[in-house]
Amino acid sequence: MTETENIAYDVVVLGAGPVGENVADRTRAAGLSTAVVESELVGGECSYWACMPSKALLRPVIAQADARRLPGLSASVQGPLDTAAVLARRDYFTSNWKDDGQIGWLESIGAELHRGHGRLTGERTVTVTGPDGIRKVLTARHAVAVCTGTRAVLPDLPGLDEVKPWTSREATSAKAAPGRLVVVGGGVVATEMAAAWQALGSQVTLLVRGKGLLNRMEPFAGELVADGLTEAGVKVRTGTSVESVTRENGTVVVVTGTGDRIVADEILFATGRAPHTDDIGLDTIGREPGTWLEVDDSLRVTGSDWLYAVGDVNHRALLTHQGKYQARIAGAAISARASGAPVQAGPWGAHAATADHDAVPQVVFTDPEAAAVGLSLAEAEQAGHRVRAVDYDLASVSGAGLYGDGYRGRARMVVDLEREILLGVTFVGPGVGELIHSATIAVVGQVPISRLWHAVPSYPTISEVWLRLLEAYRDN
Repeated sequence: MTETENIAYDVVVLGAGPVGENVADRTRAAGLSTAVVESELVGGECSYWACMPSKALLRPVIAQADARRLPGLSASVQGPLDTAAVLARRDYFTSNWKDDGQIGWLESIGAELHRGHGRLTGERTVTVTGPDGIRKVLTARHAVAVCTGTRAVLPDLPGLDEVKPWTSREATSAKAAPGRLVVVGGGVVATEMAAAWQALGSQVTLLVRGKGLLNRMEPFAGELVADGLTEAGVKVRTGTSVESVTRENGTVVVVTGTGDRIVADEILFATGRAPHTDDIGLDTIGREPGTWLEVDDSLRVTGSDWLYAVGDVNHRALLTHQGKYQARIAGAAISARASGAPVQAGPWGAHAATADHDAVPQVVFTDPEAAAVGLSLAEAEQAGHRVRAVDYDLASVSGAGLYGDGYRGRARMVVDLEREILLGVTFVGPGVGELIHSATIAVVGQVPISRLWHAVPSYPTISEVWLRLLEAYRDN
Protein backbone atom coordinates (compact mmCIF):
# COMPACT_ATOMS: atom_id res chain seq x y z
CA MET A 1 0.00 0.00 0.00
CA THR A 2 1.38 3.37 -1.03
CA GLU A 3 0.46 6.67 0.55
CA THR A 4 0.43 9.66 -1.75
CA GLU A 5 1.06 13.28 -0.99
CA ASN A 6 -1.54 15.29 0.85
CA ILE A 7 -3.86 16.93 -1.70
CA ALA A 8 -5.52 20.15 -0.59
CA TYR A 9 -8.94 21.41 -1.64
CA ASP A 10 -11.26 24.09 -0.37
CA VAL A 11 -14.03 21.54 0.17
CA VAL A 12 -14.11 17.75 0.42
CA VAL A 13 -17.47 16.02 -0.09
CA LEU A 14 -17.83 12.49 1.26
CA GLY A 15 -20.47 10.73 -0.84
CA ALA A 16 -21.49 11.32 -4.47
CA GLY A 17 -25.21 10.76 -4.32
CA PRO A 18 -27.57 13.57 -5.35
CA VAL A 19 -26.87 15.37 -2.06
CA GLY A 20 -23.10 15.29 -2.44
CA GLU A 21 -23.40 16.26 -6.09
CA ASN A 22 -25.48 19.31 -5.20
CA VAL A 23 -23.08 20.42 -2.47
CA ALA A 24 -20.25 20.18 -5.00
CA ASP A 25 -22.28 22.07 -7.59
CA ARG A 26 -22.86 25.00 -5.23
CA THR A 27 -19.28 25.19 -3.93
CA ARG A 28 -17.85 24.94 -7.44
CA ALA A 29 -20.22 27.67 -8.61
CA ALA A 30 -18.73 29.86 -5.87
CA GLY A 31 -15.22 29.15 -7.17
CA LEU A 32 -14.14 26.75 -4.42
CA SER A 33 -12.00 23.77 -5.40
CA THR A 34 -13.97 20.65 -4.51
CA ALA A 35 -13.17 16.95 -4.21
CA VAL A 36 -15.89 14.31 -4.19
CA VAL A 37 -15.26 10.85 -2.72
CA GLU A 38 -17.38 7.82 -3.63
CA SER A 39 -16.96 4.09 -2.99
CA GLU A 40 -19.91 2.92 -5.11
CA LEU A 41 -21.74 4.41 -8.09
CA VAL A 42 -21.71 8.17 -8.61
CA GLY A 43 -25.34 9.17 -8.35
CA GLY A 44 -25.96 7.26 -5.14
CA GLU A 45 -28.93 5.38 -3.76
CA CYS A 46 -31.56 7.53 -5.46
CA SER A 47 -30.29 6.97 -8.97
CA TYR A 48 -29.81 3.20 -8.82
CA TRP A 49 -31.73 1.64 -5.93
CA ALA A 50 -34.42 4.08 -4.76
CA CYS A 51 -36.23 7.01 -6.41
CA MET A 52 -35.50 6.42 -10.07
CA PRO A 53 -35.94 2.64 -10.33
CA SER A 54 -38.90 2.52 -7.95
CA LYS A 55 -40.80 5.22 -9.83
CA ALA A 56 -39.93 3.59 -13.16
CA LEU A 57 -41.51 0.40 -11.81
CA LEU A 58 -44.56 2.23 -10.46
CA ARG A 59 -45.35 4.53 -13.38
CA PRO A 60 -46.92 1.78 -15.57
CA VAL A 61 -48.84 0.51 -12.53
CA ILE A 62 -50.41 3.91 -11.93
CA ALA A 63 -51.00 4.59 -15.64
CA GLN A 64 -52.81 1.28 -16.04
CA ALA A 65 -54.93 1.93 -12.95
CA ASP A 66 -55.89 5.36 -14.32
CA ALA A 67 -56.71 3.91 -17.74
CA ARG A 68 -58.96 1.28 -16.21
CA ARG A 69 -61.13 4.07 -14.79
CA LEU A 70 -61.95 5.44 -18.26
CA PRO A 71 -64.74 3.99 -20.44
CA GLY A 72 -63.48 3.58 -23.99
CA LEU A 73 -60.01 2.74 -22.73
CA SER A 74 -60.54 0.35 -19.83
CA ALA A 75 -61.28 -2.67 -22.01
CA SER A 76 -57.90 -2.29 -23.71
CA VAL A 77 -55.86 -2.44 -20.50
CA GLN A 78 -57.40 -5.31 -18.58
CA GLY A 79 -54.53 -7.70 -19.20
CA PRO A 80 -51.36 -7.96 -17.15
CA LEU A 81 -48.47 -5.57 -17.55
CA ASP A 82 -45.57 -6.58 -19.77
CA THR A 83 -43.20 -7.23 -16.88
CA ALA A 84 -40.12 -7.64 -19.07
CA ALA A 85 -40.78 -4.30 -20.76
CA VAL A 86 -41.33 -2.55 -17.43
CA LEU A 87 -38.08 -3.96 -16.06
CA ALA A 88 -36.21 -2.96 -19.22
CA ARG A 89 -37.47 0.61 -18.88
CA ARG A 90 -36.41 0.53 -15.22
CA ASP A 91 -32.95 -0.54 -16.34
CA TYR A 92 -32.83 2.38 -18.78
CA PHE A 93 -33.59 4.87 -16.01
CA THR A 94 -30.80 3.43 -13.87
CA SER A 95 -28.40 3.66 -16.84
CA ASN A 96 -28.03 -0.11 -16.41
CA TRP A 97 -26.27 0.60 -13.13
CA LYS A 98 -23.42 2.43 -14.84
CA ASP A 99 -22.39 5.90 -13.73
CA ASP A 100 -20.55 7.25 -16.79
CA GLY A 101 -23.09 10.03 -17.26
CA GLN A 102 -22.93 11.08 -13.63
CA ILE A 103 -19.13 11.15 -13.75
CA GLY A 104 -19.29 13.32 -16.84
CA TRP A 105 -21.54 15.77 -15.03
CA LEU A 106 -19.13 16.03 -12.09
CA GLU A 107 -16.29 16.68 -14.50
CA SER A 108 -18.35 19.34 -16.28
CA ILE A 109 -18.64 21.43 -13.10
CA GLY A 110 -14.95 21.06 -12.32
CA ALA A 111 -15.23 18.81 -9.27
CA GLU A 112 -12.57 16.12 -8.86
CA LEU A 113 -13.78 12.58 -8.22
CA HIS A 114 -11.81 10.20 -6.02
CA ARG A 115 -12.94 6.58 -6.23
CA GLY A 116 -12.60 4.55 -3.06
CA HIS A 117 -13.58 4.32 0.56
CA GLY A 118 -13.25 7.67 2.33
CA ARG A 119 -12.69 8.00 6.06
CA LEU A 120 -12.16 11.02 8.25
CA THR A 121 -8.67 10.75 9.73
CA GLY A 122 -8.57 13.96 11.72
CA GLU A 123 -9.78 17.53 11.52
CA ARG A 124 -10.47 18.62 7.92
CA THR A 125 -8.84 15.42 6.64
CA VAL A 126 -10.25 12.54 4.59
CA THR A 127 -8.16 9.53 3.62
CA VAL A 128 -9.33 7.65 0.54
CA THR A 129 -8.37 4.03 -0.02
CA GLY A 130 -8.84 3.25 -3.69
CA PRO A 131 -9.78 -0.07 -5.30
CA ASP A 132 -6.08 -0.62 -6.00
CA GLY A 133 -5.20 -0.14 -2.33
CA ILE A 134 -3.47 3.19 -2.92
CA ARG A 135 -4.30 5.86 -0.35
CA LYS A 136 -4.81 9.57 -0.91
CA VAL A 137 -4.97 12.07 1.92
CA LEU A 138 -7.32 14.95 1.15
CA THR A 139 -7.35 18.06 3.31
CA ALA A 140 -10.06 20.71 3.27
CA ARG A 141 -9.23 24.35 3.79
CA HIS A 142 -12.81 25.25 4.62
CA ALA A 143 -15.20 22.30 4.97
CA VAL A 144 -15.80 18.58 4.83
CA ALA A 145 -19.38 17.66 3.95
CA VAL A 146 -20.57 14.19 4.99
CA CYS A 147 -23.22 13.10 2.49
CA THR A 148 -23.11 9.34 2.98
CA GLY A 149 -26.85 8.78 3.45
CA THR A 150 -28.37 5.74 5.08
CA ARG A 151 -28.55 1.98 4.78
CA ALA A 152 -31.42 -0.43 5.24
CA VAL A 153 -31.96 -1.86 8.72
CA LEU A 154 -32.78 -5.54 9.09
CA PRO A 155 -34.45 -6.90 12.23
CA ASP A 156 -32.54 -9.02 14.72
CA LEU A 157 -33.91 -12.42 13.73
CA PRO A 158 -31.85 -15.61 14.13
CA GLY A 159 -30.49 -16.95 10.84
CA LEU A 160 -31.72 -14.02 8.76
CA ASP A 161 -28.44 -13.76 6.87
CA GLU A 162 -28.90 -17.27 5.52
CA VAL A 163 -32.37 -16.34 4.25
CA LYS A 164 -30.84 -13.59 2.06
CA PRO A 165 -33.80 -11.23 2.39
CA TRP A 166 -34.46 -8.33 0.07
CA THR A 167 -33.92 -4.77 1.19
CA SER A 168 -34.95 -1.76 -0.87
CA ARG A 169 -31.94 -2.36 -3.10
CA GLU A 170 -32.99 -5.84 -4.18
CA ALA A 171 -36.64 -4.77 -4.45
CA THR A 172 -35.84 -2.05 -6.97
CA SER A 173 -33.22 -3.97 -8.97
CA ALA A 174 -34.68 -7.49 -9.16
CA LYS A 175 -34.50 -9.07 -12.61
CA ALA A 176 -37.80 -10.95 -12.36
CA ALA A 177 -41.01 -10.93 -10.36
CA PRO A 178 -41.06 -13.59 -7.63
CA GLY A 179 -44.17 -15.74 -7.65
CA ARG A 180 -44.86 -14.93 -3.99
CA LEU A 181 -43.42 -11.98 -2.11
CA VAL A 182 -43.78 -11.11 1.56
CA VAL A 183 -43.20 -7.43 2.35
CA VAL A 184 -42.58 -6.49 5.98
CA GLY A 185 -43.27 -2.88 6.91
CA GLY A 186 -45.92 -0.21 6.58
CA GLY A 187 -44.04 2.81 5.30
CA VAL A 188 -43.32 4.27 1.89
CA VAL A 189 -40.93 1.61 0.62
CA ALA A 190 -43.20 -1.21 1.79
CA THR A 191 -46.37 0.19 0.24
CA GLU A 192 -44.76 1.26 -3.03
CA MET A 193 -42.96 -2.05 -3.56
CA ALA A 194 -46.07 -4.00 -2.63
CA ALA A 195 -47.99 -2.06 -5.29
CA ALA A 196 -45.27 -2.49 -7.91
CA TRP A 197 -44.60 -6.22 -7.57
CA GLN A 198 -48.27 -7.14 -7.21
CA ALA A 199 -48.91 -5.45 -10.55
CA LEU A 200 -45.83 -7.07 -12.09
CA GLY A 201 -47.04 -10.57 -11.35
CA SER A 202 -46.20 -11.42 -7.74
CA GLN A 203 -48.70 -12.43 -5.10
CA VAL A 204 -47.78 -9.96 -2.37
CA THR A 205 -48.51 -10.32 1.34
CA LEU A 206 -47.89 -7.12 3.32
CA LEU A 207 -47.19 -7.62 7.03
CA VAL A 208 -47.54 -4.52 9.16
CA ARG A 209 -46.71 -4.58 12.85
CA GLY A 210 -48.77 -1.48 13.64
CA LYS A 211 -52.44 -0.69 13.16
CA GLY A 212 -52.12 0.84 9.72
CA LEU A 213 -49.96 2.14 6.89
CA LEU A 214 -48.04 5.39 6.43
CA ASN A 215 -48.20 6.34 10.10
CA ARG A 216 -46.33 9.62 9.52
CA MET A 217 -49.21 10.95 7.43
CA GLU A 218 -52.81 11.71 8.32
CA PRO A 219 -54.58 8.46 9.29
CA PHE A 220 -56.89 8.55 6.29
CA ALA A 221 -53.89 8.40 3.94
CA GLY A 222 -52.88 4.96 5.17
CA GLU A 223 -56.48 3.78 5.17
CA LEU A 224 -57.09 4.75 1.54
CA VAL A 225 -53.76 3.32 0.40
CA ALA A 226 -54.50 0.06 2.23
CA ASP A 227 -57.86 -0.12 0.45
CA GLY A 228 -56.16 0.41 -2.89
CA LEU A 229 -53.56 -2.29 -2.25
CA THR A 230 -56.25 -4.74 -1.15
CA GLU A 231 -58.30 -4.08 -4.28
CA ALA A 232 -55.18 -4.69 -6.38
CA GLY A 233 -54.83 -8.13 -4.79
CA VAL A 234 -52.28 -7.49 -2.04
CA LYS A 235 -53.00 -9.36 1.19
CA VAL A 236 -52.65 -6.64 3.82
CA ARG A 237 -52.27 -7.89 7.39
CA THR A 238 -51.95 -5.26 10.11
CA GLY A 239 -51.08 -5.93 13.75
CA THR A 240 -48.79 -8.72 12.57
CA SER A 241 -45.24 -9.22 13.79
CA VAL A 242 -42.60 -11.54 12.30
CA GLU A 243 -41.14 -13.98 14.82
CA SER A 244 -38.91 -16.06 12.54
CA VAL A 245 -37.86 -16.43 8.93
CA THR A 246 -36.18 -19.44 7.33
CA ARG A 247 -35.46 -20.54 3.80
CA GLU A 248 -36.14 -24.22 3.14
CA ASN A 249 -35.22 -25.65 -0.28
CA GLY A 250 -35.39 -22.16 -1.75
CA THR A 251 -38.75 -21.31 -0.18
CA VAL A 252 -39.08 -18.62 2.45
CA VAL A 253 -41.12 -19.58 5.51
CA VAL A 254 -42.35 -16.76 7.74
CA VAL A 255 -43.82 -17.42 11.17
CA THR A 256 -45.90 -14.58 12.58
CA GLY A 257 -46.53 -13.61 16.17
CA THR A 258 -49.81 -15.53 16.10
CA GLY A 259 -48.06 -18.69 14.90
CA ASP A 260 -49.26 -18.45 11.29
CA ARG A 261 -46.90 -19.78 8.61
CA ILE A 262 -46.59 -17.88 5.35
CA VAL A 263 -44.58 -19.28 2.47
CA ALA A 264 -43.04 -17.15 -0.27
CA ASP A 265 -40.28 -17.06 -2.82
CA GLU A 266 -38.74 -13.84 -1.47
CA ILE A 267 -39.14 -11.58 1.54
CA LEU A 268 -38.56 -7.82 1.60
CA PHE A 269 -37.85 -6.05 4.88
CA ALA A 270 -38.69 -2.34 4.67
CA THR A 271 -38.33 -1.67 8.37
CA GLY A 272 -36.26 1.47 8.62
CA ARG A 273 -32.93 3.10 7.85
CA ALA A 274 -29.73 3.72 9.79
CA PRO A 275 -27.06 6.38 9.16
CA HIS A 276 -24.17 5.27 7.00
CA THR A 277 -21.62 6.62 9.46
CA ASP A 278 -20.26 3.47 11.07
CA ASP A 279 -17.14 3.28 8.90
CA ILE A 280 -16.28 6.88 7.99
CA GLY A 281 -13.86 7.65 10.81
CA LEU A 282 -16.07 9.61 13.19
CA ASP A 283 -14.02 8.23 16.08
CA THR A 284 -10.96 10.14 14.82
CA ILE A 285 -12.72 13.44 15.52
CA GLY A 286 -14.24 12.49 18.85
CA ARG A 287 -17.65 11.37 17.62
CA GLU A 288 -19.43 8.04 17.85
CA PRO A 289 -19.45 5.86 14.74
CA GLY A 290 -22.83 4.76 13.48
CA THR A 291 -24.75 7.74 14.86
CA TRP A 292 -26.85 10.42 13.20
CA LEU A 293 -25.01 13.73 12.89
CA GLU A 294 -26.82 16.62 14.55
CA VAL A 295 -26.62 19.89 12.64
CA ASP A 296 -27.79 23.48 12.80
CA ASP A 297 -29.98 24.97 10.08
CA SER A 298 -26.94 25.73 7.91
CA LEU A 299 -26.20 21.98 8.06
CA ARG A 300 -23.00 22.48 10.07
CA VAL A 301 -22.45 19.72 12.62
CA THR A 302 -23.07 20.85 16.18
CA GLY A 303 -19.83 21.78 17.93
CA SER A 304 -17.79 22.06 14.73
CA ASP A 305 -16.76 24.98 12.52
CA TRP A 306 -15.69 22.84 9.51
CA LEU A 307 -17.80 19.66 9.41
CA TYR A 308 -21.18 19.57 7.64
CA ALA A 309 -23.67 16.69 7.47
CA VAL A 310 -26.13 16.97 4.61
CA GLY A 311 -29.06 14.80 3.58
CA ASP A 312 -30.36 11.64 5.25
CA VAL A 313 -27.28 11.33 7.44
CA ASN A 314 -28.52 14.15 9.70
CA HIS A 315 -31.98 12.54 10.17
CA ARG A 316 -33.88 15.77 9.53
CA ALA A 317 -35.89 14.66 6.51
CA LEU A 318 -35.05 11.36 4.79
CA LEU A 319 -36.09 12.33 1.27
CA THR A 320 -33.96 12.91 -1.82
CA HIS A 321 -35.54 16.24 -2.73
CA GLN A 322 -35.14 17.48 0.83
CA GLY A 323 -31.51 16.36 0.89
CA LYS A 324 -30.86 18.25 -2.34
CA TYR A 325 -32.49 21.31 -0.79
CA GLN A 326 -30.20 20.97 2.21
CA ALA A 327 -27.25 20.61 -0.17
CA ARG A 328 -28.06 23.90 -1.85
CA ILE A 329 -28.29 25.58 1.55
CA ALA A 330 -25.09 23.95 2.83
CA GLY A 331 -23.16 24.77 -0.32
CA ALA A 332 -24.23 28.39 -0.07
CA ALA A 333 -23.34 28.53 3.64
CA ILE A 334 -19.90 26.98 3.07
CA SER A 335 -19.23 29.44 0.28
CA ALA A 336 -20.37 32.43 2.33
CA ARG A 337 -18.20 31.47 5.28
CA ALA A 338 -15.22 30.80 3.01
CA SER A 339 -15.46 34.29 1.54
CA GLY A 340 -16.20 36.02 4.84
CA ALA A 341 -19.65 37.08 3.67
CA PRO A 342 -22.52 37.39 6.15
CA VAL A 343 -24.38 34.15 6.85
CA GLN A 344 -28.16 34.51 6.72
CA ALA A 345 -29.04 31.72 9.14
CA GLY A 346 -32.38 33.04 10.41
CA PRO A 347 -35.67 31.34 9.47
CA TRP A 348 -36.12 31.17 5.69
CA GLY A 349 -32.73 32.80 5.19
CA ALA A 350 -30.43 31.96 2.29
CA HIS A 351 -28.31 29.76 4.55
CA ALA A 352 -31.02 28.08 6.65
CA ALA A 353 -32.85 24.85 5.82
CA THR A 354 -36.04 26.05 7.49
CA ALA A 355 -38.28 23.88 5.33
CA ASP A 356 -36.92 20.82 7.15
CA HIS A 357 -39.01 21.86 10.14
CA ASP A 358 -42.11 23.36 8.62
CA ALA A 359 -42.64 22.38 5.01
CA VAL A 360 -41.37 18.94 4.01
CA PRO A 361 -43.33 17.62 0.99
CA GLN A 362 -43.65 13.96 0.12
CA VAL A 363 -45.49 11.83 -2.43
CA VAL A 364 -46.22 8.11 -2.06
CA PHE A 365 -46.61 6.69 -5.57
CA THR A 366 -49.23 4.05 -4.89
CA ASP A 367 -52.77 3.84 -6.26
CA PRO A 368 -54.19 6.04 -4.88
CA GLU A 369 -51.29 8.43 -4.45
CA ALA A 370 -50.77 10.07 -1.07
CA ALA A 371 -49.14 13.49 -0.90
CA ALA A 372 -48.52 15.74 2.08
CA VAL A 373 -46.57 18.80 3.14
CA GLY A 374 -46.04 20.44 6.51
CA LEU A 375 -47.67 19.30 9.74
CA SER A 376 -50.42 16.77 10.18
CA LEU A 377 -53.28 17.66 12.51
CA ALA A 378 -51.76 15.58 15.33
CA GLU A 379 -48.31 17.11 14.84
CA ALA A 380 -49.72 20.64 14.84
CA GLU A 381 -51.66 20.00 18.06
CA GLN A 382 -48.63 18.40 19.71
CA ALA A 383 -46.59 21.48 18.78
CA GLY A 384 -49.07 23.65 20.70
CA HIS A 385 -50.74 25.38 17.77
CA ARG A 386 -54.43 26.29 17.93
CA VAL A 387 -55.58 24.65 14.74
CA ARG A 388 -58.52 23.39 12.78
CA ALA A 389 -58.59 20.62 10.21
CA VAL A 390 -60.70 21.23 7.11
CA ASP A 391 -61.56 18.12 5.09
CA TYR A 392 -63.11 17.66 1.68
CA ASP A 393 -64.09 14.66 -0.42
CA LEU A 394 -61.92 14.89 -3.53
CA ALA A 395 -64.43 12.82 -5.50
CA SER A 396 -66.84 15.76 -5.27
CA VAL A 397 -64.56 17.96 -7.37
CA SER A 398 -65.52 18.09 -11.05
CA GLY A 399 -61.96 17.57 -12.21
CA ALA A 400 -61.68 14.38 -10.17
CA GLY A 401 -64.83 12.95 -11.73
CA LEU A 402 -63.42 13.65 -15.17
CA TYR A 403 -60.06 12.16 -14.20
CA GLY A 404 -61.64 8.73 -13.83
CA ASP A 405 -64.87 6.96 -13.00
CA GLY A 406 -65.15 5.82 -9.41
CA TYR A 407 -62.56 8.36 -8.25
CA ARG A 408 -61.96 8.18 -4.50
CA GLY A 409 -59.88 10.58 -2.46
CA ARG A 410 -59.72 13.06 0.35
CA ALA A 411 -58.11 16.39 1.09
CA ARG A 412 -57.24 18.09 4.36
CA MET A 413 -55.73 21.43 5.23
CA VAL A 414 -54.57 22.25 8.76
CA VAL A 415 -55.20 25.91 9.54
CA ASP A 416 -53.37 27.93 12.19
CA LEU A 417 -56.31 29.83 13.69
CA GLU A 418 -54.11 32.53 15.22
CA ARG A 419 -52.49 33.60 11.96
CA GLU A 420 -54.98 32.08 9.48
CA ILE A 421 -52.28 30.40 7.45
CA LEU A 422 -51.80 26.77 6.48
CA LEU A 423 -49.52 24.56 8.58
CA GLY A 424 -50.08 21.42 6.55
CA VAL A 425 -51.96 19.94 3.61
CA THR A 426 -52.65 16.32 2.66
CA PHE A 427 -54.16 14.95 -0.54
CA VAL A 428 -54.97 11.31 -1.24
CA GLY A 429 -56.27 10.18 -4.61
CA PRO A 430 -55.23 9.43 -8.17
CA GLY A 431 -53.09 12.18 -9.68
CA VAL A 432 -52.51 14.16 -6.49
CA GLY A 433 -48.72 13.88 -6.67
CA GLU A 434 -48.70 16.77 -9.14
CA LEU A 435 -51.02 18.76 -6.87
CA ILE A 436 -48.83 18.91 -3.78
CA HIS A 437 -46.46 21.63 -4.95
CA SER A 438 -49.26 24.20 -4.84
CA ALA A 439 -49.72 23.27 -1.18
CA THR A 440 -45.98 23.48 -0.58
CA ILE A 441 -45.94 27.04 -1.91
CA ALA A 442 -48.88 27.98 0.32
CA VAL A 443 -47.19 26.52 3.42
CA VAL A 444 -43.69 27.86 2.71
CA GLY A 445 -45.04 31.28 1.73
CA GLN A 446 -47.33 31.35 4.77
CA VAL A 447 -49.99 32.66 2.41
CA PRO A 448 -52.94 34.06 4.37
CA ILE A 449 -56.31 32.39 3.85
CA SER A 450 -57.64 35.75 2.72
CA ARG A 451 -55.10 35.84 -0.11
CA LEU A 452 -55.65 32.21 -1.13
CA TRP A 453 -59.20 33.19 -2.14
CA HIS A 454 -57.58 35.11 -4.99
CA ALA A 455 -55.63 32.08 -6.26
CA VAL A 456 -58.30 30.92 -8.71
CA PRO A 457 -58.09 27.22 -9.67
CA SER A 458 -58.63 26.40 -13.33
CA TYR A 459 -61.85 24.58 -14.16
CA PRO A 460 -62.26 21.65 -14.43
CA THR A 461 -59.13 20.43 -12.65
CA ILE A 462 -58.57 18.50 -9.44
CA SER A 463 -56.98 21.72 -8.14
CA GLU A 464 -60.48 23.07 -7.67
CA VAL A 465 -60.32 21.28 -4.34
CA TRP A 466 -58.53 24.41 -3.09
CA LEU A 467 -61.70 26.45 -3.59
CA ARG A 468 -63.81 23.79 -1.89
CA LEU A 469 -61.47 23.64 1.11
CA LEU A 470 -61.66 27.42 1.49
CA GLU A 471 -65.44 27.34 1.28
CA ALA A 472 -65.56 24.59 3.91
CA TYR A 473 -63.35 26.68 6.19
CA ARG A 474 -65.54 29.77 5.70
CA ASP A 475 -68.84 27.97 6.21
CA ASN A 476 -67.99 26.09 9.41
